[in-house]
Amino acid sequence: MKIMNAFFVSVFAVFMALVTTQALAVDVTHSTPEISGYDPVAYFTDGKPMKGSGHHVADYKGVTYAFASKDHKTIFQTNPKKYIPAYGGYCAYGVAVGKKFVSDPEAWKIVNGTLYLNLDKDIQSKWAKDIPGSIKKSEANWKEIKDKAASDL
Repeated sequence: MKIMNAFFVSVFAVFMALVTTQALAVDVTHSTPEISGYDPVAYFTDGKPMKGSGHHVADYKGVTYAFASKDHKTIFQTNPKKYIPAYGGYCAYGVAVGKKFVSDPEAWKIVNGTLYLNLDKDIQSKWAKDIPGSIKKSEANWKEIKDKAASDL
């Protein structure tokens, strides 16, 4: 009987080790919702930033987006490219100067159907002085920095 119990304990221990190893091996690269959990559709449909809900989420290209409603989630899923922010959600002004700055979802503007975010309202006012010029610089810089870590820039 003791041998049987020892066998089951050993099997259980191996099983738990495998399960734990698999759980720890999960890729958490994009575990934080894009736009800090704000609803990307709300900028277009409601004209303002709105926090998303954990009840309405969707993934697009490995990034999780949260939505304020089921309707917003459905709208997003029909055409995600229309709603995702430029430059992976990094600050548009930062990209114009060759950097990747985390953006504030409250500092935003839609230009020609594209959502742009900025580091904060002060940086947004600098960016707003020459939006077309900044976008042109950002587009050129993004090709060079999009695959680089923010800390390497």
